[in-house]
Amino acid sequence: MGAQVRVYKRRIRSVSSTKKITKAMEMIAASRIVKAQRQVAASTPYADELTRAVAAVATGSNTQHPLTTESDNPTRAAVLLVTSDRGLAGGYSSNAIKAAERLTDRLRAEGKEVDTYVVGRKGVAYYNFRNRKIARSWTGFTDRPEYSDAKAVAGPLIEAVLADTADGGVDELHIVFTEFVSMITQNPVDKRLLPLSLDEVRDSGEAEAVERKEQRILPLYDFEPSAEDVLDALLPRYVESRIYNALLQSSASEHAARRRAMKSATDNAEELIKSLTRLANQARQADITQEISEIVGGASALADASAGSD
Repeated sequence: MGAQVRVYKRRIRSVSSTKKITKAMEMIAASRIVKAQRQVAASTPYADELTRAVAAVATGSNTQHPLTTESDNPTRAAVLLVTSDRGLAGGYSSNAIKAAERLTDRLRAEGKEVDTYVVGRKGVAYYNFRNRKIARSWTGFTDRPEYSDAKAVAGPLIEAVLADTADGGVDELHIVFTEFVSMITQNPVDKRLLPLSLDEVRDSGEAEAVERKEQRILPLYDFEPSAEDVLDALLPRYVESRIYNALLQSSASEHAARRRAMKSATDNAEELIKSLTRLANQARQADITQEISEIVGGASALADASAGSD
């Protein structure tokens, strides 16, 4: 019975060590969420205003530009998937991957070929394990993204949008990331970045003007040197800002998911320690009871032997 007590104590020590690790990871994730939230709050207004500026140029000119012009027969699309570099974040990466799979299936059902671009080691590992082709991948910055990282990701995507489909170009650009709603709620979403749709600028006054041209007088704009040059200048800024905002939202969501997962692991470890402690106490009590029984039995045997000799 003493061996069983030692086994329980060894398991208690092991679980206690794990609890310390999960508690530390929970506190680290909680501390990083605050900074990530501030970055999301700071980048979102800039991205929204830039989108409205693009909408103003698009609705104020008749220029045909890849940023705003729908293809008559789109045949190819690019999907950018944002996952995490590290695990222990619950279903954060798997939920984003599932959303990307649903989007890919929908695009293929529409007759479009899909080029997949992946951010994060978890997404790369998922596609490599299944021998699926990845157009480009980026890793190493998902928990603390910088604007330079967004520029590095946006570069190849912009080149693909501007290139002809015969040369590997795409007609549409979609992004799948996890939107940070609150500390409790993080939702995987997919959005089309290019061509810019009215859904992206519905909050701007320009969207209403496009939807109801006959009911509203459009503002007049002068573009220097030309509307096309303005759109050429805004295209990389728009894509970079949207990708940067998506990376920041995904980072905040990752930290929130990891905090929640580590808190759950810590709570489970505490419950397991309590359960193992009760089992160890029961085993120790049973050991003590057995020893007492053996002593009483031995004393009774000696007493009987002494009475027989007399």
